[in-house]
Amino acid sequence: MTQDILQHREAGVLTLTFNRVERKNSINVAMYDALATALEQAAGDSATRVVLIQGHETVFSAGNDIEDFLKNKPAGEDSPVFRFLRAIAAFPKPLVAAVCGPAVGVGTTLLLHCDLVYAGDNAAFSMPFVNLGLCPEAASSLLVPRMFGMHRAAEALLLGEPFFAEAAQEVGLVNRVVPPAECNALAQAQARKLAAKPLISLTTTKRLMKGELQEAVLRKMAEEGAHFARLLGEPAAREAMTAFMEKRKPDFSKC
Repeated sequence: MTQDILQHREAGVLTLTFNRVERKNSINVAMYDALATALEQAAGDSATRVVLIQGHETVFSAGNDIEDFLKNKPAGEDSPVFRFLRAIAAFPKPLVAAVCGPAVGVGTTLLLHCDLVYAGDNAAFSMPFVNLGLCPEAASSLLVPRMFGMHRAAEALLLGEPFFAEAAQEVGLVNRVVPPAECNALAQAQARKLAAKPLISLTTTKRLMKGELQEAVLRKMAEEGAHFARLLGEPAAREAMTAFMEKRKPDFSKC
């Protein structure tokens, strides 16, 4: 288990904490593997009734670690990133998230699969996939239009510009907005409330709420993954990621 993902289990709640603040909690392959493994094990562990995902009060996650991502591009459905996405989408027990500061890319899209999301008033969400020459992932091309409405979804996914905690609460991505110093504690308290309830009722209710959408999510995730892998090899993605590493504005005039 990488030290960049901390695990703590107490009172039936497994807390997974992004612990790479010096790199803005950007997620590398080892972290994806750790997250996927933790969720896969928690799904079948009777001692784990709820999972809470959190970051630091100044940053949730800056999304993919671009440098690591370029060295370890996803290769097939069994790659750590796709294992994680499937694990969080299919997780049968309650998932809670506490989000403060930037939540970029997968830092936002993973929230679509959480049951309760609490945000600090400093939270900033963005899905800049198009800006990187890529396309949405984690079934966000399906779930964001359903949640936001088509025009707001287009603004979030096509422009890729940040939106903030109040807007996230307005569209239903976030349950409650609180001061950053209170966010993780609130999410932990809510997770423990859930953990005290009958697990069979929680899992049955969650399954009923998701209904037929669950299969659609997994299909869309696979479809997005195929396009994502293809786009990674296109000139636009190469230009975007090279520009990111060189700290310059990308030039898409020939892409």
